[in-house]
Amino acid sequence: MSRYKRTAGAKRDRTNLYDDITNKIIGELEAGRVPWVQPWGTAAAKAPLAMPNNAATGRGYSGINILILWGAVIDHGFPGQSWLTFRQALSLGGNVRKGERGTTVVYADRFVPDDEKKRARETGDDPQAIPFLKRFTVFNAAQCENLPDEVAVAAPPPEPGLIEPRVETLIEATSIDFRIGGNRAFYAPAHDYVQVPPPQAYFEPINWHRTALHELGHASGHPSRLDRDMSGSFGSKKYAFEELVAEMNAAFCCASLGIVPTVRHAAYIGSWLEVLKEDNRAIVRAASKASKAADYLLGFLPERETAGAATPARTEA
Repeated sequence: MSRYKRTAGAKRDRTNLYDDITNKIIGELEAGRVPWVQPWGTAAAKAPLAMPNNAATGRGYSGINILILWGAVIDHGFPGQSWLTFRQALSLGGNVRKGERGTTVVYADRFVPDDEKKRARETGDDPQAIPFLKRFTVFNAAQCENLPDEVAVAAPPPEPGLIEPRVETLIEATSIDFRIGGNRAFYAPAHDYVQVPPPQAYFEPINWHRTALHELGHASGHPSRLDRDMSGSFGSKKYAFEELVAEMNAAFCCASLGIVPTVRHAAYIGSWLEVLKEDNRAIVRAASKASKAADYLLGFLPERETAGAATPARTEA
């Protein structure tokens, strides 16, 4: 096979992978289901509310892989959020049960084609890297046997009484200008402050915390923090993309803190669909940025152990 055919085939595979992920998310949204807000409180959700992690390394998955693995847990009724590759199961003395089908997760990286290296040498410009995704197959710990007890047993959810104080501690620790008052929640990029109505304005007090995490997600994009593009005006695709980032950030933060995620801005689903249908890489980029925002905010919790992304979990494409 010629190098041209191999390159063309790899390019088609990368494109198909983006399409596969995007089409699944679009299908869920069009069916009225928001993938990052799974029905954790229903009988369909057997697993405890938590972030997915690699059982061999203990490290958390990030970006689009969170949505992929959450979806698999719900679809198959797995009792836990721990995952392993085939080889990792063997390395722990266990094995994947015969007949089990794995779940595809992705690893994002960048490479510089030979032609681009040549162009850069001739022009003196910096070479431009091309993002790509690679597929990896993982299995839920429930699909394996003979694993050590500490791997096979799902971690218990956090105690309910510890949730609200941790959110309030996080808000204070971020040093973000956080104001309580008024009748609507928003982040003001030009003046870099968050404003949320008082808790008593919410029918369920926990919704105040969900809203706070959403708006803090926006604030994480300030140039002094993660430096995201916040220039989109209301109704624009840039605005919809940033809302998508903030929504998923809030879901990731909620899951990490034991709070059941909900949709804070369902009215934007139509605009999210427009963004995803126009760009098959948008959901991967949004999930990656949301994961970074959640890691940034949760990193301010003094008692939280720092957990990086598992090796096959990077999704910065």
